[in-house]
Amino acid sequence: MDVSLSRRRLLALASLLPLAAILPCQADARRFDVARIIALEWRPVEMLLALGIMPMAIADKRNYHRWVGEPTLPETVVDVGLRNEPNRELMQRLTPSLFLISKGFGPAESDLTSIAPCWSTAFNDASGRPLALLEKDLLRLGQFLGREQQATEHLAHFHQQMAATRAKLPGNPNPLVMFSFLDSRRVMIFGRNSLFNDLLERLGMRNAWDGKTNAWGSAIVGIETLVRLENVTAICFMHGDDDPVKTVAKSALWQVMPFVREGQLHLLPAVWFYGGSFSALRFCQLLPEALCA
Repeated sequence: MDVSLSRRRLLALASLLPLAAILPCQADARRFDVARIIALEWRPVEMLLALGIMPMAIADKRNYHRWVGEPTLPETVVDVGLRNEPNRELMQRLTPSLFLISKGFGPAESDLTSIAPCWSTAFNDASGRPLALLEKDLLRLGQFLGREQQATEHLAHFHQQMAATRAKLPGNPNPLVMFSFLDSRRVMIFGRNSLFNDLLERLGMRNAWDGKTNAWGSAIVGIETLVRLENVTAICFMHGDDDPVKTVAKSALWQVMPFVREGQLHLLPAVWFYGGSFSALRFCQLLPEALCA
């Protein structure tokens, strides 16, 4: 891939963004201290890190390390509590310069503006293409915080890695079914509108799940639903030592799964389902390792 060409395209895209999109808080970004930003959802955390900015605080830091994993955060990053209900008193004491929030999850902007201005982003929109939206949002945030160069460089690197991943994948692979266990009877499965589906399409692969999904591209189904998926390769994302798959693997139902019988099940470490570019890059790293092993 021509990196200089990718950068020119990204800069051209950035120039088309309307002023209202660049300045969602109607505030002067120059007065924001980038060392004092609180990110209340993990996708915005990834966006900050992509710009070379370490957040002062995030929500649910322990589970960030469990689900997102990389990049790791230093101990100096403060944990302000749950993503959907952060500790307001603690956030006030930290005197942030800016909040980064996700639309549709966690506190509303109106609940936070008495403490600091907010910059908001959405995981998905009507297009159902979270990766395309992520690229626009990263450019938007880069402009807002004066980190345009870091945004374009990060996205050029991301495109390079996508191309490298596609070259590593086997030819004519089976469609993939991608899921993670919620408990011993249910899985969260990923289809249309999901980050993983968008990645598969860019990598030239097919998603085996064509059922209904929510706005985030996921659906909760009973594990018996997986029995009907034949001639597929299964990717199961693990989430720690207590993952239910270890118990489910002993059941008679699990043993009759086509992908289990055919040796087409791969257990992968956690990748954040609703993440940003670092989650996408982690997916791109793990997928060829699993399919080409």
